[in-house]
Amino acid sequence: MTETSTLRMSFIDRLRADPAAAAALALFAIAIATILGAWYFEHVLKLAPCPLCLQQRLPYHIVIPLSLLMMLAALVRAPQQLLTVGFIAILVTVLCGAALGIYHAGVEWHFWAGPTDCSGFITDFNNGGSILGQIKTINLVRCDQAAWRFLGISLAGYNVLTSLAMAAIASYGLLAPRSAA
Repeated sequence: MTETSTLRMSFIDRLRADPAAAAALALFAIAIATILGAWYFEHVLKLAPCPLCLQQRLPYHIVIPLSLLMMLAALVRAPQQLLTVGFIAILVTVLCGAALGIYHAGVEWHFWAGPTDCSGFITDFNNGGSILGQIKTINLVRCDQAAWRFLGISLAGYNVLTSLAMAAIASYGLLAPRSAA
């Protein structure tokens, strides 16, 4: 295929011809959809995120620009080593996201203790003022209580499933054969 005919290919045709680019686009779309979903739960449904929920968003904020760069790199036929490093970075990032989700789900199911700032007992009332006054000003979103569940799975559990699906897609992008330039 000549360079001119490559430039004339439609975007969809180019994605079909390059599995790494398609995988990167899928990762980008899933990460964007997940963050938009989190914002929907937070701003529309008024389910305030706990500190662990906010930490679970960080991998998506890393994957969004990285996957977009990976898609562009694949489409412009960047060296395979660059694509390998990029997909490994995405893979490690989403697996860290899955680990955070497993930890958070375990805290919600009381399998282990969560961070003291958002789970367990509130015991520090020695900072001055009355206990009643302090209770009225505390707005604590607890990490050990799921704010929402569907089919018995909390948002932390769905984060694990989403992260593992993204890990599979990143692995596909990493291992997919490259078409000839």
